[in-house]
Amino acid sequence: MGAVPRPSSRAPFVARAAELDALAAAVERARRGEPGVVLVGADAGVGKTRLLTRAAELAAGSGATVVWSHCVDLGEVGLPYLPFSEALATLRTQHPAVDETVAARPALARLLDAATPADDEQSQGERLQLFESVAAALAASGTAEAPLVLVVEDLHWADPSSRDVLRFVVARLRAEHVLVVASYRADDLHRRHPLRPVLAELLRHPRVEHVQLSPFTEGELREFTTALAGAPLLPDAFESVRTRSEGNAYFAEELVESGLDDELPWSLADVLRARLEVLDPAVQHLVRVASVSGRQVGEPLLRAALARDAADGETATGRSFDAALREAIAHHVLAVEGDGARDTVVFRHALLAEAVASDLLPGERVGVHRAYLAALDDDPALGSPALRAHHALAAHDLPAALTASRSAARKAARVLAPAEELRHLEQVLALWRAVPDAATLLGEDRVTVALAAAGAASRAGEPDRAVALARKVVEGTAGDPMRQASLRHVLSRYLLGTEEVEETLAHTEAALAVLPAEPPSLDRAWTLAMRARAAMNADLDELAAEVAEQALDVAHRLDAPDVEADVLTTMAILEVADDDRAAVLLAQARERAVEAGDILTELRCWYNIAANRYYAGRIDEALQVTADGLDRARATGLGWSAYGVELRLFRDLVRYVLGDLTPTETTGETMPEGSAPQLSCVQLYAAVARGDDDALARGTALRRDWFRDGQIALISGGCSIDALTWAGRDEEAVALAVELVDHLGRTWSDYFLGRIWISALALAALADAADAARLQGASGAGQVAALVARGDELLEAARTTAERGRPRGGRLGPEGRAWLARAAAEHSRLTGDGDPALWEETTRLFDYGYRYEVARSRYRWAQALLGAGDRNAAEIEAAQALEEAESMGAAPLAEAVRALGRRGRLELPGVRRSTTAVLTEREEEVLLLVAQGLTNRQIGERLFISAKTVSVHVSNVLAKLGASGRAEAVSLAHQRGLLEV
Repeated sequence: MGAVPRPSSRAPFVARAAELDALAAAVERARRGEPGVVLVGADAGVGKTRLLTRAAELAAGSGATVVWSHCVDLGEVGLPYLPFSEALATLRTQHPAVDETVAARPALARLLDAATPADDEQSQGERLQLFESVAAALAASGTAEAPLVLVVEDLHWADPSSRDVLRFVVARLRAEHVLVVASYRADDLHRRHPLRPVLAELLRHPRVEHVQLSPFTEGELREFTTALAGAPLLPDAFESVRTRSEGNAYFAEELVESGLDDELPWSLADVLRARLEVLDPAVQHLVRVASVSGRQVGEPLLRAALARDAADGETATGRSFDAALREAIAHHVLAVEGDGARDTVVFRHALLAEAVASDLLPGERVGVHRAYLAALDDDPALGSPALRAHHALAAHDLPAALTASRSAARKAARVLAPAEELRHLEQVLALWRAVPDAATLLGEDRVTVALAAAGAASRAGEPDRAVALARKVVEGTAGDPMRQASLRHVLSRYLLGTEEVEETLAHTEAALAVLPAEPPSLDRAWTLAMRARAAMNADLDELAAEVAEQALDVAHRLDAPDVEADVLTTMAILEVADDDRAAVLLAQARERAVEAGDILTELRCWYNIAANRYYAGRIDEALQVTADGLDRARATGLGWSAYGVELRLFRDLVRYVLGDLTPTETTGETMPEGSAPQLSCVQLYAAVARGDDDALARGTALRRDWFRDGQIALISGGCSIDALTWAGRDEEAVALAVELVDHLGRTWSDYFLGRIWISALALAALADAADAARLQGASGAGQVAALVARGDELLEAARTTAERGRPRGGRLGPEGRAWLARAAAEHSRLTGDGDPALWEETTRLFDYGYRYEVARSRYRWAQALLGAGDRNAAEIEAAQALEEAESMGAAPLAEAVRALGRRGRLELPGVRRSTTAVLTEREEEVLLLVAQGLTNRQIGERLFISAKTVSVHVSNVLAKLGASGRAEAVSLAHQRGLLEV
């Protein structure tokens, strides 16, 4: 069991039964393999630490491994990953499994030891690996017998990287024996506090529970004060405590301990100050010095700071320091925590530290900060560079703040904390003009620092800030044209990330006009590479190809594999006339990425190779490449990186195309919440084909993600159109298609290639509606004409999209050509022609490996052949379609083929041509006349029965078919082959 901190109060634990039960239940769920997170929020002094301490004691008593960590207040920056590095350091000494995880995952060295900083792209990948490794280490620490309970105090002070890790860990929770309990001060969360959006995100997760502590009720406060005093307070005394404290546990405790003097002040801060004033001056001084460092400070650092502080010489010796500290502990002002090797002096409550610090005069506070700074200068091992920067800034020692902030930025880079690195570098830039010899002190100029800040901003997910900083870098080197030119490709990379293509072209052109062609240089190579990418994105393919060749030549001469990988990927995308040649280029790019140690570019190559094979119609190869790429992503800890997710999406798509409609196995992996909509929408393809009852509901649920990702809108919307059509809700299907095209037209362009697919699906819905309308005879003619008119527009839109929205190279791939053919074939069905030749062509075009659509096209081909009177050929195609549909488990398609067989009296395996098992002969006669538009009275006259009897038969038909009305009954009967027309 990990160490549990000593309680923040001497008072016995009372009340809070519901909250304690909630925490105990969460521990038991973790024991069962149901991990979770409990967020405990309350105002200062209400009792968060008291509750967590009691819950931790009970959890430890039940066999859980309890580890306590914390965040510290160092302004907006904080100490990167502090709560997790503390927890892992503790766990590493207790759990062999964690030590094995650390040994197997070198990324964890970033937290536990300093490491060499990586470049932008490499560190992006390593940061994901670090997060994966933290999650794996926590998972390895918990078992069913001893679940891990990680307590994180003061989350409101967490640094950006710690917040990111917490979000990542929450997203990974699946079946681990882990519970994370994190507390925060609710009264500290102002409107723009960085924790607010994080809490909002976390609380949407189903495994996150929120416990909100309120001040004591009057009854709870009475129980609390009685426990403190050992007997019930007198009525006047209790009323005084109740009125002053307003149920705040810490305030009430201080009031009771102070003796309930009528002269006591009304504010907690004044109560605390009054109690401190009775202490020995040396003790008061020690407490004041400690308060400047926040709620806690390392014992060696506090000792050294006191020794350097000239305000009170009595505390300068080791003996007097120990005596003063012992008295502060005896008066329950301070406590010492730790294992002897790294002891920490802690205030009994954060409010006490804040009250003491706020009572210092400005000059006193600056003097204490200077003492801390001097102590850290004497022995840098006493604190981090970030801590030194904090004290230097507060001490108004700007040169020291400058150098410390730069050192803190380097330390943040080593531990892959780009947000903190950026904040420190921005502090350096802000101090630059105030420190005359800044460049001399740092050994680098302002441009170099700003360039580093741009890189940190890019890695921190702030692309606009990266561009702004890089622009200033380029502008700031106007007096040095050669250096300015060498920096333009860095700005260009960031500009491409924000899709500023025209500006990228301008900067790369300006750079190439200055950078000499000879001798070859990395700056010129990267400038050419960025220009090739920009030209490609601007559809200037000839320029892109020309510049890419130049870039590749320079990269070869310099033996720069990272540049080669980038350029070869661009060249492969441009290689549209020869898919095999493109695949070769991508394979070469992957090899160069491996050689350069660039894992993210390597995964990008795996993805592009899989996409190349897929769009070339080489589906089996695409599946193999996807599997290999995913194996590589998992092996490097990047299974859920951007391209790791893209490979998963491709895996599910390719499985569906190949006719594997079985649900995707999770293999026990934890899926990030942000990736769930993408994976869910791709899995809709197979769900609709299987006929899952919840497929349509799942598609509808994804509507909320349409504006987040156009691909989610396209796929989930298209699959929902298909599901509605299978359900006979043709009008809704067409309406959804119109809405989807409008949305994606505004998101992308009017001629996005997916419009061909959407048009074909909408035409299928219109054709089904027209079939039902024709069953109504003359009364449905007007409806058919309107449907055909709408279909004409859809077919024209598909054809126009194929011409004007063509992919690079000007030709549709196999899938695009097949869907365009299906649009034309569905249009022929809509008009009533049902041309078998068009369906034969559609079947042929889908036969590049799209198994499900081949079977569906054969079904429609058989229907067209039957309409043309070629029953034998119809039986052959229908039999093949049925065999494939049943083999794949495509229930709706299989039932549609069976219905066609019954309706057309085709000889199909397992299909009975008789309909008597469903409708009686008289019910068939009545339904046939209903289909002709006759009323009950007219049907009765035809069949020589009463209108009342006809009504009974119609009711039976509706009940047997599950139809809500006569028109729907006719349509359903026709679809199921129960009605010959």
